[in-house]
Amino acid sequence: MEEKRRSRRLVLNANLVMERLGEAKGEKVPIEIIDISKDGIGFACNTPLAMNAIYQMDLIIWTKDVIHTFINVTRFDGKSNVYGATFTGMNENDSGKIKIYELFDRKDDL
Repeated sequence: MEEKRRSRRLVLNANLVMERLGEAKGEKVPIEIIDISKDGIGFACNTPLAMNAIYQMDLIIWTKDVIHTFINVTRFDGKSNVYGATFTGMNENDSGKIKIYELFDRKDDL
């Protein structure tokens, strides 16, 4: 498969819930993060999600900070219920937190 990622993907254990925009009452859905980078996220979810839909996401990172952001679902693997999404509207400060984690994670590769 051709690599299309612009940033290195990280494996991160975190808790996550999300709500679909445009719904009167957003349903919070737990997901399992597979990998994450400053540009996007890969995750498993048992609830069907719409392709090219924007969802609100509350991402709890390793420092226990909560990043409030939006994602655009761009990929789906039906065999394993794995989705890929890009971050939309993540501010530079929050993106930097993920980038810092990436730098610390890379030192283990040396």
